Amino acid sequence: MSTIVLAYSGGLDTSVLLKRHILDGNRVIAMTLDLGESDGTAGAGASAALNAVRDKALALGAEAALLIDAKDRFIDEMALPALRANALYEGLYPMSAALSRPLIAALLVETAHEYGADAVSHGCTGKGNDQVRIEIAVKALDTSITALAPLREKPLSRPDAIAFARANGVPVPHTVDQPYSIDANLWGRSIEAGVLENPWTAPPEDAYAWTASPEKRPAAPETLVIDFERGIPSQAGLRGAQLLAALNKQAGAHGVGRIDLVEDRIVGVKSREVYECPGSIALITAHKALERLVLTRDELRFKTLLDQKWTELTYDGLWPSPLRKAIDAFNTALAERMTGRVRLRLHQGTCVAEGSSSPFGLYDERLATYGRDDAFKHDAAGGFIHLWGLPVELAARVADAALAPAR
Repeated sequence: MSTIVLAYSGGLDTSVLLKRHILDGNRVIAMTLDLGESDGTAGAGASAALNAVRDKALALGAEAALLIDAKDRFIDEMALPALRANALYEGLYPMSAALSRPLIAALLVETAHEYGADAVSHGCTGKGNDQVRIEIAVKALDTSITALAPLREKPLSRPDAIAFARANGVPVPHTVDQPYSIDANLWGRSIEAGVLENPWTAPPEDAYAWTASPEKRPAAPETLVIDFERGIPSQAGLRGAQLLAALNKQAGAHGVGRIDLVEDRIVGVKSREVYECPGSIALITAHKALERLVLTRDELRFKTLLDQKWTELTYDGLWPSPLRKAIDAFNTALAERMTGRVRLRLHQGTCVAEGSSSPFGLYDERLATYGRDDAFKHDAAGGFIHLWGLPVELAARVADAALAPAR
């Protein structure tokens, strides 16, 4: 008999897995995380829906069913580093799902240690990204723990899953024929499958839950101010999970954060994904604006390269890599100067930074102005241009001399 910690969502697939593990003679510890996924908010305590998930696991025979409130840990360990890296996969997606998987893996391993389990299990298929992210993270944390992927080894069709469930006393939810596959946490909500699998089909309004449709958005724009203290954002005294919950509502009311992306999965296929990320898009927009004010030109240029690499490593399941940790150290050093304020304008699906200030700001109005207070030394520009362009000028002279005999 093995003891298995199962990442349990309460849906049909993981409920069937839970029962299958038990019928195979294993002790099962069901682990469910509260990442603020129920409605994009961070209300006090676990939601009634998540409590129902725990009760369902126990009713199906789990030896223990854990409901772990991991919202604060998710923000501190995953979302804040992503914010510092301005992480947008393929330029658009804030990677809400990708960020949660290493944390799920860490809590699977920690729970396995607590209960003396020798294996962890997940419901990922062989086509998705999450199998890679979870299993690599598990290996990095404890090589002695086996990561089981039953739906990859023996794929289960929806009709077969329903038949197994009905034959073994697993409740089949009324929403089993729901048209979409949903994954959500405070950083964003992802929607896939159903009619969305055709990239020519426009996402129906019923796919969205956190962002208002165009006809329901306020007619007037709204402004809000995001404060940063050493790279940590706040608004009106709210921080962490509470800040994200508030921004998801505030920016979502204006339709901010709707993303429709044909993205490149780790396993090599393209996938059409639709996302709602109002809070994370607002924060990344503000963070970028403050960086442009505070960081030097060379820091910004170099950081752009590192941001892309950080994003690729995280999306590709290489969160435990030394390079990702080294980039985090670089971003943490820059965050020492990331103190200031950014004013955002929300209107009809857009989020624009329209003002920024910082005690570390490198903008000097006396140098930038064209007014009477202009302190820029214009007469120095000629010498600068001569020296700056000297390599180009020299190369042109050499080329002309070399080509002269052939003319």
